Amino acid sequence: MRLTILGGGGFRVPLVYGALLGDHAEGRVSHVTLYDEDSGRLRAMARVLADQAAGIADAPAVTATTDLDDALRGADFVFSAIRVGGLEGRAADERIALAEGVLGQETVGAGGIAYGLRTVPVAREIARRVARTAPGAWVINFTNPAGVVTEAMAEELGDRVIGICDSPVGLGRRIARLLGARPEEAWIDYVGLNHLGWVRGLRIGGRDELPRLLADAQALESFEEGRLFGAEWLRSLGAIPNEYLHYYYFNRDTVRAYQEAKQTRGAFLRDQQRGFYAEAGRPDPAPGAALAAWDRTRAEREATYMAENREVAGVGEREESDLESGGYEKVALALMRAIARDERATLILNVRNRGTLSVLDAEAVIEVPCLVDANGAHPVAVDPLPLHAVGLVTSVKAAEREVLAAAASGSRADAVKAFALHPLVDSVGVARRLVTGYAAEHPGLGYLR
Repeated sequence: MRLTILGGGGFRVPLVYGALLGDHAEGRVSHVTLYDEDSGRLRAMARVLADQAAGIADAPAVTATTDLDDALRGADFVFSAIRVGGLEGRAADERIALAEGVLGQETVGAGGIAYGLRTVPVAREIARRVARTAPGAWVINFTNPAGVVTEAMAEELGDRVIGICDSPVGLGRRIARLLGARPEEAWIDYVGLNHLGWVRGLRIGGRDELPRLLADAQALESFEEGRLFGAEWLRSLGAIPNEYLHYYYFNRDTVRAYQEAKQTRGAFLRDQQRGFYAEAGRPDPAPGAALAAWDRTRAEREATYMAENREVAGVGEREESDLESGGYEKVALALMRAIARDERATLILNVRNRGTLSVLDAEAVIEVPCLVDANGAHPVAVDPLPLHAVGLVTSVKAAEREVLAAAASGSRADAVKAFALHPLVDSVGVARRLVTGYAAEHPGLGYLR
């Protein structure tokens, strides 16, 4: 089985390859093609993967290319993890939004809209190329903002594109362990959009154990999301929100913390990864040196994740138990296995609604538990959302739809509407200034000037 990774020079690629190295079942991935426009990043990442594979006899072969059609040809699965504009673009998204007093996070609020506006046209072109060059391939999308990008690609690929995210996986795992259950044996009642969802129940042996957790303040504040939101607020909601909802529930506090920070998250990662790629790309590195550099960089990256949000919550540094990856690479592997081998699995995925949430139309991409088999991912029926969640989900989806419209039409008015409709952008005037600022900063948004 052949896997193509778009954004193959990206920093998180070794997580995917590491998961593949642990899969020794019949029909596993035997060949990985890395595609990236940046040959230097490709070279550095190929070295990390070679270090990972050292001494493993059946490690998947790895090739690298800067030619998209060559990368896609013959692929059974395509894993998309591109970053249009790079980390320099992310840093600009954050800076421009914060200057207007609104959130610049890469997937939430103004920053997410800006990222979507320049990513959707590229994602649509990739989807067309996949349909033409590898029509039998399944696309697994991790490119952010994952919900709107998956919806854009589905216009061309239908249900053969499935979005994944590690946030719900990590949240469900932490809750299950707190309740004394093995995560794989728990049913997680999770529903929403990408980076906008809630765990409303967690069933173990057919019994919902979430009320037991909500009744225990000490247990609630013993894990990442509990410390971020606080036991009192979680009890008020009667649910455990995805960590990204901290940007909504504590918006003013978070914006202020980001404005006061020494540098934004995007700028930090830009500088950090610049150092990593320079080190990993050196001529004739010692065996294992590229992987060691990657491990060090990743540890620092994970430890500083959402640092400003934790500052707002007054919870200090991340605890060791929270540093474990959410496991998107394991989700990707389980998804590929389920489809390729008809090994049925239940996974939280980003898929077309198809009537699952009555407040959204059939084509809207949502994030819910799905049953996966050889025919793809099938969303499971869920209970209706409470009104507070309906408001957030529908207003954010409305903004996402305007992103799709603006990327297709090139209309400045559509782009302004995308910003103005988002609940974290509180003014049409701010929306207009954001469009002007982003269009001036990003060459790919020149059509909006």
